[in-house]
Amino acid sequence: MKISVSKDAAQWYKKEMILQDGDVLRFFVQYGGCSTVQKGLSLGIRKDTAIQAAAETKEEGITFFVEADDEWYFDGHDLSVTYTSGEEEPQFHYEK
Repeated sequence: MKISVSKDAAQWYKKEMILQDGDVLRFFVQYGGCSTVQKGLSLGIRKDTAIQAAAETKEEGITFFVEADDEWYFDGHDLSVTYTSGEEEPQFHYEK
């Protein structure tokens, strides 16, 4: 599994979550919402510390990761996070 976070998406997270270089954000599975890979579940994000990262990337001084315990959610897909100016929030894209 791979994660990519666009520069614009990373900047959005830094601004909205008041992050500093060196902070770490975890993508985690949560009940509810909608997803194209798992019905009834979605991704959440929070500041955290990686313990057993299944995948991680660094952009704009922020480390983004998925914990090994949540890798099943992606069903063999990679995660790409993008942001377009004017959107409410970054978008998650699942790619095989």
